[in-house]
Amino acid sequence: MTFEAHPPRAHQPGADKEPAMLKVILARLQQRHRTIPFPDGPPPPLPDRLRGCPTFTTTPCPDGCQACANACPAGAITATNNHPRIDLGKCLFCPECARACPQQTIAFSATDYRLATRHREELVLAQERQTLELATELDAKLKKLFGRSLKLRQVSAGGCNACEADVNVLNTVGWDLGRFGIQFVASPRHADGLLVTGPVTRNMELALKKTYAAVPEPKLVIAVGACAIAGGPYIGHDQVLGGVGAILPVDLYIPGCPPHPLTILDGLLRLIGRIAADRRPPPGP
Repeated sequence: MTFEAHPPRAHQPGADKEPAMLKVILARLQQRHRTIPFPDGPPPPLPDRLRGCPTFTTTPCPDGCQACANACPAGAITATNNHPRIDLGKCLFCPECARACPQQTIAFSATDYRLATRHREELVLAQERQTLELATELDAKLKKLFGRSLKLRQVSAGGCNACEADVNVLNTVGWDLGRFGIQFVASPRHADGLLVTGPVTRNMELALKKTYAAVPEPKLVIAVGACAIAGGPYIGHDQVLGGVGAILPVDLYIPGCPPHPLTILDGLLRLIGRIAADRRPPPGP
């Protein structure tokens, strides 16, 4: 059997790349600008199933009623003198308390994503004090250091990957966290602080302490999610420490289970002063 040889085809450098490049350019023009305008523009549409900041009616609960507290799987609700209190640091943002309440005293906003605070005690909402103390910016010295460039090392300290996934969303083109100068780095020695998720299991305690020690001073710690703040659904388990605050000082608390990416972004931008501090009560449900 013989084969007929064909002369080599003339090849022009870059000729085969031009159609592919044109396809990419056309696709980019069709897609247009994908990054959300927040915070200079309105926030993106939020899903109807989002459970934002809880609200209370002003009607006192019936004497001795503990229906909401008994229904809470994380022990986030207490009722004193017929007035409920919710610890957003423990809250899993499940609707069990609202479903159990015979007076419909508790409801969850479907629009208010603003939940981040600077201090742990500010995460407690009460029927008589429904104003959430939203996170304020860093002091002048730290803002000068981190306000334009904040490098974070993310540590999953035994998390279920829900909070981790919503943190990762911020690196996509739709959110583009890097445009604010906030980036995640591989080494704690290149970081300005830690962003921690998970309940801090016993197995992760030493690793978290070593990672924190490797970050140069001054440094920040950000707790994201109910697990990182108070232990989440694992609260009270002997194999978890019950949150980051048990072993490290925390500079920003972002509650949720998991928090929406917009909640995380809002908290980070408030910390570096990109969103003005406010003390507005959360909008109604």
